[in-house]
Amino acid sequence: MIRKVLCFAFAAAGACHSALAAPDQWVEIRSAHFTVLTDSGEKQGRHIADQFERMRWVFQILFPKANVDPPEPIVVVAAKNEKVFDTMEPAAFLAKGQMRLGGLYVHTQEKNYILLQLESRYEHPFASVYHEYTHVQFTAASVWMPLWLNEGLAEFMQNTEIRDKDAVLGEPSVDDLLYLRQNRLIPLDVLFRVDGTSPYYHEEQKGSVFYAESWALTHFLMVNDREKHTHRLDDYMTLMSHREDPVAAAEKAFGHLKDLQGDLEDYIHSASYKEFMLSSAAAPIDESSYKLRTLTQLDADALRADVLAYVQRNDEARALVDSVLKQDPNNVQALETMGFIDYRTRNMEEAQKWYAKAVKLDSQDYMAQYFFAMLSMAAPGTADDKDIEASLRTAMRLNPLFAPAYDRLAAFFAMRRENLDEARLLSIHAVQLDPGEVAYRMNAANVLMAMERFSDAISVLQVAEKVARNPGQVAMVQGQIERIESFQKEHEQAEASANAQNSASNGQTGESPGVTTTVVDVVPKHPTMLNSGPRHAATGTIRGAVCEYPSSLEFRLETAGGKSVRLYNNEMSEIELTTAGRVSPGSMNPCTDFEGKEARVQYVDSSDRTVDGQVVAIELRK
Repeated sequence: MIRKVLCFAFAAAGACHSALAAPDQWVEIRSAHFTVLTDSGEKQGRHIADQFERMRWVFQILFPKANVDPPEPIVVVAAKNEKVFDTMEPAAFLAKGQMRLGGLYVHTQEKNYILLQLESRYEHPFASVYHEYTHVQFTAASVWMPLWLNEGLAEFMQNTEIRDKDAVLGEPSVDDLLYLRQNRLIPLDVLFRVDGTSPYYHEEQKGSVFYAESWALTHFLMVNDREKHTHRLDDYMTLMSHREDPVAAAEKAFGHLKDLQGDLEDYIHSASYKEFMLSSAAAPIDESSYKLRTLTQLDADALRADVLAYVQRNDEARALVDSVLKQDPNNVQALETMGFIDYRTRNMEEAQKWYAKAVKLDSQDYMAQYFFAMLSMAAPGTADDKDIEASLRTAMRLNPLFAPAYDRLAAFFAMRRENLDEARLLSIHAVQLDPGEVAYRMNAANVLMAMERFSDAISVLQVAEKVARNPGQVAMVQGQIERIESFQKEHEQAEASANAQNSASNGQTGESPGVTTTVVDVVPKHPTMLNSGPRHAATGTIRGAVCEYPSSLEFRLETAGGKSVRLYNNEMSEIELTTAGRVSPGSMNPCTDFEGKEARVQYVDSSDRTVDGQVVAIELRK
């Protein structure tokens, strides 16, 4: 029985099969919505592309309101056998005693990699792929979709079988049924309220009930709707999308929960279950439009290195990329992969250099363009402002659905107090593309603050507070609202004072009233985080300390090992400052006196991946 399908952030574990072995000839097949890379030949590659196009069509038919095309490209890497598959799957699965995989889905902000093993002997070898593909389809809906339905739909779709001209969906899970028949169900009024903090979602035994019951209820509702020509599940989803209470929405759509609970229990103990069969013969899929490209050995190696980087087999990925770059220093894919490895391992300076080289060679990867711009914004002076803007616009052109590029260009203009009208439109577009991302709404508020539209900024944040997914995000939004209200009060007081002075001056001279504009810098470069998270510590020399209005501090900590730790705090007064020597912290100005000082610094993680964290405490050593 498939349980939570991990989104694959694995540490290397166990013995790894060599990823450096030369592959056979690889080909690339591009269909309208998928890129298939395989060493099994053109015919098999076309067949795989056709199957995934049919899977996409199935989603269009079943869920016409779902986002069948995620903003991140979907790349299917199909290995002809287990030996080749082992050179690319996460190292954790290569350890002795681990289950063997037929396929897996690697979903990140940058890319969707689907890895397949074409000689898999499992009944449903691609169950994990279809499970995660379902979650990707409902990414935008995750803001309002209850957890039981999100997981229930994924469990429902994971046993799908895509054939040449039809698809079989909804095959019952024998393991789920046996488990539910032997255990007590979760009451439906409780199931409908389960969220990411619930023990039913995290504890193993309760989690098993949660997943199994979510599947059973979803299966029951979908089958009943199809048989009786009703639309109860669609009605429920519509109510939830309008932010109805989950239990109230269920009672409106499904009727009395007590009756539904009884119907579900009867269904679980049924002797037979129905499946869906959809004929895809009439699906608008043009196989003749698929494009073929034969990969060179270097291109194949660069591809495999990128896959290894995304499953966090970094050492093997670096070795393979080094081999490619020795033979072809201008291999754009290899440069992008090196940038990604350094970015994820927080070596931001090196990452920026790799991406800069790729961009200079006219990279057509929207993420390379975006990362170059984002990292350059975080390290002033490393790139020309025109190049930063050009890369963000290129990222938007290459992928018009990629919200972060619009968000960053809006922030770029806001920080420079230029093109603010365009910045506002860009921030609105980012929110429209990803309504559930709180950070985009906070940055939209920052743009409005730069325009001195304080009330509008607060209104945006009040909506962000409702969208927030956890207490940490709520606290972050509330803190921003408080800061804006404080700035608004100061701004109004400054205007009142200026007007009073102008009135007094005009009364003496007879001149007409003047207009005074107060510019308030309120756009923080990095988000303000809670200090209650896990603390990290590093010791080294403080370099590049920069202070910005009103009270932010940013610096690098150069450690003895040569690592550069990038740190910040938007409110210097909140930093716990102590000393182990004779220097009195109270007599020091962080903006001028910290440079070159040895220190032990404690910090918490930040949601901004361009830095290592938010400073909590600094202990000066000398």
